[in-house]
Amino acid sequence: MLDVALLPGAYAVCRLPAGTVLPPAVWGALGGHDVVTVSWTADGVSVICPADRAPDGADVETEWRCLRLVGPLDAAVTGTLAALVGPLARARVNVVAFSTYDTDHLLVPAVRLAEATGALERAGHRVHT
Repeated sequence: MLDVALLPGAYAVCRLPAGTVLPPAVWGALGGHDVVTVSWTADGVSVICPADRAPDGADVETEWRCLRLVGPLDAAVTGTLAALVGPLARARVNVVAFSTYDTDHLLVPAVRLAEATGALERAGHRVHT
């Protein structure tokens, strides 16, 4: 059984052209539960952030909700992400997963949040809202 926390507010998945410099408004002065993750590749820059921090000029998908595995997790622990993604896949809920040094996060479409949390609870996990 895993403990999962629902973070407040909506999240956005954003894409910017390769080499884009992110303005501090995207990552600066984060609130207590906010999380921002950035991936740079030769093809572009991907940003996951609170929806109100989405960078100007980005292709943006909004209205995601963020679930955080309550951590920190030991790096040697295996299978935690699979234990969460599996029940969501069986419930046919789209997932965007990302990890930080301390824990794992899942984005689910806001319109499917009840289905997502229900699937996780049926799998034996505790979801804290």
